[in-house]
Amino acid sequence: MTATPPRVGRRTVLGATVALSVGGCLGFGEDDVEGFDLEVVADGLAQPWAMAFLPEDSRLLVTELEGRLSLLDREDGDREVLDGTPEVSAAGQGGLLDVELHPDFPDEPWAYLTYAAENDAGESTTHLGRGRVDPESPRLEDFEELFVAEPFVDSTVHYGSRVVVGQEGMVYVTVGDRGDKRFGEHASEHYSRVTDNELGATVRLEADGSIPDDNPFVDDEDVADAVYTYGHRNSQGMAVHPETGEIWQSEHGEEDGDEINVLEEGGDYGWPIAHTGCEYGTDDPVGDDPFDLEDVVDPLYYWECNTGGFPPAGTTFYDGEAFPDWQGDLFVGGLASRSLARFTVDGRDVSLAEELLDGQGWRIRDVAVAPDTGSLYVAVDDGDAPIVRLVPDG
Repeated sequence: MTATPPRVGRRTVLGATVALSVGGCLGFGEDDVEGFDLEVVADGLAQPWAMAFLPEDSRLLVTELEGRLSLLDREDGDREVLDGTPEVSAAGQGGLLDVELHPDFPDEPWAYLTYAAENDAGESTTHLGRGRVDPESPRLEDFEELFVAEPFVDSTVHYGSRVVVGQEGMVYVTVGDRGDKRFGEHASEHYSRVTDNELGATVRLEADGSIPDDNPFVDDEDVADAVYTYGHRNSQGMAVHPETGEIWQSEHGEEDGDEINVLEEGGDYGWPIAHTGCEYGTDDPVGDDPFDLEDVVDPLYYWECNTGGFPPAGTTFYDGEAFPDWQGDLFVGGLASRSLARFTVDGRDVSLAEELLDGQGWRIRDVAVAPDTGSLYVAVDDGDAPIVRLVPDG
């Protein structure tokens, strides 16, 4: 697979910093881009990480890093905390992370959660579990642990931890490399290269957490059976393309080197032997240029060293009706960039169209489309944070 290396430019789309009020619109200056208004759905959340909409309901599930799972009413901003959630290790980048509903909800009332949890030695790793959502209790019933990424390590970073259910019903989970710094001559020992573990990988599971018989490495004793792709650093965004069913990911680089990828079964995504970024605080490349290597999957889009990077988080395709001009576009939340990127997508050709909300100073952790209204919901990553939505102006 080949791609044309993009050079990243930036432009200000929204330049106003505004006060928040639940249920109201946020005002912008005369020079701001037209096409949408920004409304606050709720505020006062503690590092919200993920959102999942209940079908035919005004509520959505929201995770907060310290361990809360809440039902948030989109109409009045009221929140109810669900009992029955797992114990999490809320340290560093760990805690209660992603949430994804079974696609046949409520007939299959499962909510999948990813989270960081510890062993008896105080080491941690990425976990996947599920429980039955009872919106009227509210409670998460019969929660069960489905998958634990091996090995546990003494680190509180790079859990990855996005989960999606593919169109074929399989569950995909990203697992980060846990901050492993074995580069250069030691790269062969890096967690993302030692494939008998699940760190630095995307795993593929049945709905009950078992290993599918058709996973790409089930007959390879050198690769963990759950692994679907490997050679990842820290993928914190993942979305299913609504037309092709392909799994798209956004991935954090080192010093820049952030990427947008499409998963290819059994693919090696190169980290850290191939990367477009540099080691932190230097101009020293981490590994080779991925476009020079035949055995790694090239990124569709990337921010190379010295472009400023993006650190991408939550990712979604726009398939609503509220914004017809955005149909089929890819939205990616930016952390250090403090913006929401909109990409146009033509097959596997990806182009940055604009960066929204970059005047707000918000680290954007997640983005999701309301299935009924087509409004675009954004979770802000902060200790006292809002959930906001983009709605058509006027």
